[in-house]
Amino acid sequence: MIRAVVSRYSLAIIGGGRMGEAIAAGLVSSGMLEPASIAVVEPAEARRAVFERHGMHVAADGHEVVIAAETVLFAVKPQVIDAVVAHYADDITPETLVVSIAAGITTARLEALLGPGIPVVRVMPNTPAMVGEGMAVVSGGRSAIPAHVERVLALFEAVGESTVLAEPLQDAATAISGSGPAYVALFVDALADAGVAQGLDRATAEHLAVQTFRGTAALLETSGMSPAELVAGVSSPGGTTVAALQVLDEGGMRRIIADAVEAAVRRAKELGS
Repeated sequence: MIRAVVSRYSLAIIGGGRMGEAIAAGLVSSGMLEPASIAVVEPAEARRAVFERHGMHVAADGHEVVIAAETVLFAVKPQVIDAVVAHYADDITPETLVVSIAAGITTARLEALLGPGIPVVRVMPNTPAMVGEGMAVVSGGRSAIPAHVERVLALFEAVGESTVLAEPLQDAATAISGSGPAYVALFVDALADAGVAQGLDRATAEHLAVQTFRGTAALLETSGMSPAELVAGVSSPGGTTVAALQVLDEGGMRRIIADAVEAAVRRAKELGS
């Protein structure tokens, strides 16, 4: 298939899910890209309508879109990415930058599907990107040069923060920041449940828990304190915090978290095998 001489789209997103929407909307709201320079390929009509409202080009199937894009972002689940990438492989040349956000899927695996010389960059973003507070971990493949990695870093900084990491550490990053929002939300939910059990109404308990997480994260980020120092600063000898922390320690909270992260890493490796 012959590629268009001039790229019409700066970015083509394959998969119109929530993460794809967050990335596209962040790029537009930050002023990095114009809506007309983004194309989205999504088979579901209802999801296509979401991107149309943003002023972006949409398509149910996107061979022409992929041919005309400078960067192609595969925002699909790891269980289907092989089939989706293979579907568009003939539309992609070494002038196209390919980006994947599929957990566990290595750049080598995508390079094998695409053919020699195609630059591939692997990214693990997370759902706070939907509110401009994401964390994206970026790793370049064999044919990706520093300029490709810098382009991807800039794309994801439109919806939060991004950092470069050696690809062998991507699965660990997935288990921390990729899956991490679920751990935090679970802890908030459990804390709110405990507040309700002690007489608070649900709305108040959730508000207290969410704001406490938000404020603690901001304090850690801006104060220069380590987490251990913050724990010590809140823990008065013989006080309420010490009593609570003793229960958490006796319950093996650190071990449970470590086991959970290990399970997530193991599953990421299974998805990539």
